[in-house]
Amino acid sequence: MSELAHVMGRTDAPLIEMTIGAMVDATAARYPELPALIACHQGIRMNWAELRETVDRLACSFIRLGLKPGDRVGIWAPNCAEWALTQFATAKAGLILVTINPAYRLSEIEYALNKVGCRALVSAQRFKTSDYVAVLRELAPEIDDGTAKLAAKRLPSLEFLIALGADAVPGFARFDDLLTEPADTERADLEALGERLDADEPINIQFTSGTTGAPKGATLSHRNILNNGFFVTEAIGLAPGDRLCIPVPLYHCFGMVLGNLGCLAHGAAMVYPSDAFDPGAVLDAIAGEGCVGVYGVPTMFIALLDHPDCGRLDLPSLRTGVMAGSPCPIEVMKTVIDKLGMRDVTIAYGMTETSPVSFQSGMDDPVTRRVSTVGRVQPHCEVKIVGPEGETVKRGEPGELCTRGYLVMKGYWNDEARTAESIDADGFMHSGDLATIDDEGYGNIVGRLKDMVIRGGENVYPREVEEFLYTHPKIRDVQVVGVPDRKYGEELCACVIASDPSLTGDELRAFCQGKIAHYKIPRYVELVEAFPMTVTGKIQKFALRSQMSQTLGLTAEATA
Repeated sequence: MSELAHVMGRTDAPLIEMTIGAMVDATAARYPELPALIACHQGIRMNWAELRETVDRLACSFIRLGLKPGDRVGIWAPNCAEWALTQFATAKAGLILVTINPAYRLSEIEYALNKVGCRALVSAQRFKTSDYVAVLRELAPEIDDGTAKLAAKRLPSLEFLIALGADAVPGFARFDDLLTEPADTERADLEALGERLDADEPINIQFTSGTTGAPKGATLSHRNILNNGFFVTEAIGLAPGDRLCIPVPLYHCFGMVLGNLGCLAHGAAMVYPSDAFDPGAVLDAIAGEGCVGVYGVPTMFIALLDHPDCGRLDLPSLRTGVMAGSPCPIEVMKTVIDKLGMRDVTIAYGMTETSPVSFQSGMDDPVTRRVSTVGRVQPHCEVKIVGPEGETVKRGEPGELCTRGYLVMKGYWNDEARTAESIDADGFMHSGDLATIDDEGYGNIVGRLKDMVIRGGENVYPREVEEFLYTHPKIRDVQVVGVPDRKYGEELCACVIASDPSLTGDELRAFCQGKIAHYKIPRYVELVEAFPMTVTGKIQKFALRSQMSQTLGLTAEATA
C-alpha cells in the first residue's frame, strides 16, 4: 500500500459505452412489464414499455419542431413525470438538456437561457409562489405575437415554449400535444439518429451554485452520467423491479443521475412522492409503494425522523438509500439506521462537475465506517489529496481532493478560462474540498478550503466541531462558521437549531470543556430557526457566516 493519499477505483465491471437513449431501449426490451415511473402526486404510473413509447413520441416531436442534435432544451419545473420523459426524450434526440432551478426568478432564468443559448424551454406554468408564465411574458412580451417561432429581444436564442399542464397557454405548445403518434418515417428517422449518437457527446448542462460570480454551466456527457448513476445504484444493491423513492430535486444530479439514470440502468422504478420535498408524502410513498430505498440530504432525513408519521407507518421494505449533498452528521446517520430500518444506507460524496459521485460507502462496510467516512473511491475513478503546492500528501493528512476519470465533466459551457482553473493539465478536477484518505482507503471530508477557520494560527475544521456538538442532547442541528476577531483573526460561532430552547451558550461551552481542544470551543453560540440553504438542501455557509457576523456586530472593518 502506498503511503500517499492517492487511490484508484475497481475496474472489474466495465464502463457502459452506450447512450442514454440506447439504454432506454435496452431496459424496455428486457423488462417491458416492470414498473418504470410512479408519480404519486400526479397519479401517473408507467411500465418500461409504456415509458419507452412515450419517450419516443416526445423525441419525434422535438425533432419535428426542427431541433437538431447539440441544440439546448431547458426544463424549468418541479419534480413530475414530464421531467423524466423530457430527460430521456432529449437524450434520444441528441439534444442537450439544460436543468434549471425551479426557484429561479426573472434575472436568473434570463441568464441561464441566454448563457447556453436554449432553443426550446419546457416549463411548468407555476410552482409555489412563482408564476413561470408571467415571468416569461415579462422577459419576452413577443410571446403574444402569435408567430410559430418566438423572436424575443431579451431571449434571442429561444424559439419554442412548451407548457406543462392541461390548460392551454397562448404562445406555448402543450406538452401533452407532443405525445401524439408519430409517423412511421419519423420513428425510422429517430432510430437512425440514435445509431449516429456518441456516448461521449454532451447531453446535460447543470448550473453550479457558486458563492461568488455568475453560475457556471457544468457540461456532462451520456458516458459521464449514465455510468455514475449505474455505479452508485450498484453500491446500494438496486435490482430490477425494485422501487426507489426520489424526493430530491430532479434538476440536480442527485435526482436525475443517481435517481432516474440509476433506475434506468437497473430496471428499477422511479418513485416521485411529491413535486417538492414533503416528509409526510415521502413516508407515504415508501409505505404505499414498497420502496427499498430513499434518497436525501441530511436535512431531509432529519425532517423524516421528526415527522409524526415516522414510527407509526410500517416500512418493512425500506433497507437502503443514499445520503449526500452535504456532510452527514454521525448521530443523524445512526438514527436513520435505527429508526427507519435503513440497514444498508450509504453515504456518497461528489460534486456536479464529477457527474457527481466519486466516493461512496458500501452496504457491507461496518456501521462505524459508514457513519464516519464517505466510503471508498468509486469504480473507474482516481482521487488524490494535494497540499498547497500541488504535492500529493500522505495518508491521513488533509488537503484538497482532486478527481480524474470518466466522471469528470467536459468543461464549463463556453468558459475555457474557468474550466482551466478547475481541471488541471493532468485531467484532475479540483474540488475545493478539504479531505483525508486513511490507510484503508476511506475518505473523509474535513470541510471546504474556504470554510476552514484559522484561529490564532490554528487550523480549525468546522465539520469536526459540528460532529462533537451533535452529541449534545439539546441540539437538533448545528453549523459552525468563522467570524472576524481582532485578537485571533477568526473565532468560532456555533449556529444551533435546538430541540430544547433552554439551551444556552454557557451550557454548551461547559459541555465542551475538557472534551475538545480549547481553541475548538465556540466563543459564540447563536440559536437559530433555520439555516440559509439552496433548494437541494446544501447549507450556504458563506451566507451563514455573513449573517452571524452582522448579528454579532463583527464586520471585518469593525475588528480590523
